Amino acid sequence: MLIILAFILLFHLASAVLLFVATIHNAWWVVSAAGREPIFSDLWYSCNSTCYPISNSHTADAAYLQAVQATMILATILCVISFFVFILQLFRIKQGERFIFTAIIQLFASLCVMVAASIYTAENKSFHVTSLQEGSYGSSYILAWVSFPMTFISGLMYLVLRKRK
Repeated sequence: MLIILAFILLFHLASAVLLFVATIHNAWWVVSAAGREPIFSDLWYSCNSTCYPISNSHTADAAYLQAVQATMILATILCVISFFVFILQLFRIKQGERFIFTAIIQLFASLCVMVAASIYTAENKSFHVTSLQEGSYGSSYILAWVSFPMTFISGLMYLVLRKRK
């Protein structure tokens, strides 16, 4: 039982780290022009040797970008909260009960990641300037999609898991 608990904790922490990196790191979109250094764009800035904010990110034209920002931040917060709720429930719930509250929070985190990555996939051309539209998805985007099934599986594990001795 202790091995299963350690695996679940490590799996949850790995998904939280992936969410943090995906949200913070500046490689959601990469533009590599021939003979020039690559430009990395994240949810807030576009960077090569210097960083500058994504144009019009504070206007209604970038509402999709703001939705991605909000849902990725919310997913990260929910994942961290569900970890602390799991630790609390580990000491508070009775034997035989399930970790339903932790599972619900973790499944909401998974939903937020899916929504953020889906919106970014569908609308990434709408908030990049014309010179940055011919690029490809970066490592943070891929990490966001990898963290989606990890948080989802983690939430399902909490649904199935019962507290034992």
